[in-house]
Amino acid sequence: MSVYSVGKELAGIASQDTAGTKLREQVTLLFEEARGDVYRYLLTLGIRPPQAQEATQEVFLRLYATLRKGEEIRSPRAWIFRVAHNHGLKVRARQDWELPFDPELDTSLVSHSADPEKELVERERLERFHRAIENLSEQQRRCLFLRMEGLRYPEIGTALGISASAVGEFLRRAMERLRRVRAEWG
Repeated sequence: MSVYSVGKELAGIASQDTAGTKLREQVTLLFEEARGDVYRYLLTLGIRPPQAQEATQEVFLRLYATLRKGEEIRSPRAWIFRVAHNHGLKVRARQDWELPFDPELDTSLVSHSADPEKELVERERLERFHRAIENLSEQQRRCLFLRMEGLRYPEIGTALGISASAVGEFLRRAMERLRRVRAEWG
């Protein structure tokens, strides 16, 4: 069963579920299918991995609690990312510092090939790419990362509290900027 079909089933379960078993099963299934996406999104907000894991669990606990109260959620996936976004911003604000992109760490994770020249070119390409992403506006980055997680424009808009047309404009501008940077490279 896909995340989207689970989401459709969740929309009507809260009112039908007296024992809570079916609701728990559906939320558990949604958690198993979407937790990686939520976790990666929280990382893009600058949250450290241990806090991102805790925040991911918190998001799904909030989903369960909200549905248990009988509240209707039309698009559970968009709701999850909206809650993850808001909660993630609070978690990030409590952090002492943010982890910026560290090219040295990336270099240490890259396998050492027999061709140091190719390795250097690849490392420089990755550094330029990360700088290009960092130079996007925060809204452009958020829209881009949520789109990469498979959310549609209306779902991204719901998660970020903006219209679907604004999402389209942020993504268009981000892609345009990344294309210009790529053209400058080569």
